[in-house]
Amino acid sequence: MSELLFKNFELTRGMFVKNIDALDEGLVGVQPEGFNNTIHWHVGHVLTVAEQFMFGFPKKTSSLPEKYMELFATGTKPADWHGDIPSVSELSAQLKEQLRRIKEIPLSSLNEKLKSPFHGLETYGEIANFAIFHEANHLGQMQAMKRIIVAK
Repeated sequence: MSELLFKNFELTRGMFVKNIDALDEGLVGVQPEGFNNTIHWHVGHVLTVAEQFMFGFPKKTSSLPEKYMELFATGTKPADWHGDIPSVSELSAQLKEQLRRIKEIPLSSLNEKLKSPFHGLETYGEIANFAIFHEANHLGQMQAMKRIIVAK
């Protein structure tokens, strides 16, 4: 099962990045009616949350700037952004690098218990599965947003 988990991560991340790389730059900052955020935010959010789940960001890893928590954590929004904001292409490159690091995680660590359960999940492998689900969910949101933006 452990190897399958990493294959699923690779598949989901591959589709996510492929969709990002195919986006027109003019679409990423548009917030369609009925949505709380932009495609740009979703890209940064997936990166930031995966870093939290898989590497304990911001306390246990310095692979991303700490500012990403202010920009992309749950409950944040582009309307509150100020200062230097990473571009979608920069975030895409970081997503690719993050996948490389995820694939280096020892398979044996997936059975390790979390310090405290998260939404009923108790092991590192279970949280990794949730990270894949989370990423696929946001990919769907981004695809819906793109369709709405293009239709207008």
